[in-house]
Amino acid sequence: MLTLSPPFAYVLCAVGGYLLGSIPFGVIATRLGGTEDIRRIGSGSIGATNVLRTGRRDLAAITLIGDGGKGAVAVLLARWLFGEDAAALAGGAAFLGHIFPVWLKFSGGKGVATFFGTLIALAWPVGLLAGATWLIMAAIFRFSSLSGLTAAALAPLYMFLLGQTPQSKLWLAAFMAVLIFIRHRENIRRLLNGEEPRIGARAAAPGHNGGPPLHGDARE
Repeated sequence: MLTLSPPFAYVLCAVGGYLLGSIPFGVIATRLGGTEDIRRIGSGSIGATNVLRTGRRDLAAITLIGDGGKGAVAVLLARWLFGEDAAALAGGAAFLGHIFPVWLKFSGGKGVATFFGTLIALAWPVGLLAGATWLIMAAIFRFSSLSGLTAAALAPLYMFLLGQTPQSKLWLAAFMAVLIFIRHRENIRRLLNGEEPRIGARAAAPGHNGGPPLHGDARE
């Protein structure tokens, strides 16, 4: 563990985590893969399921792994250098970086993939429970957005019930859940109005939650 004064260590984790989270894997993967600008097709989002609409499953997989992995790397690196509280701070910063990336004029994704990557690295039992929640909800209701929202809402409860320490982990889970709900305002409106396309639908309206692509979901 690296020995630095707490203020400097936390600033380093916050800045480093944010910059790591700001890496737009969807944009990079599609450009290197020779497809058109992902922001100009489908929903215009930079997430994996909009990348999937290019017909390139390999690029979608790279995007999904990259978006989840950057949150995990931020947490693991900060933990190795400075400990658990720093890990939570770095994970939160990476999550913010994905949603508000400096490289894309602060217009990024909705954060669910990065949420899962961060959560698994921060407290893997909670991450697995949240992932299972996503899968169960998707299997029953077939709404990707609802699955992500439910997983995000329950993550702080899982963190509390499993007694994960330090408390910064619980606060981070709650922080990410609140931002995910804010970023899904339009999805929530469509769910309430019965207008939200189900997983596998061909609709290209904006507002996908950024979760794992299933059966050609075209909403990220």
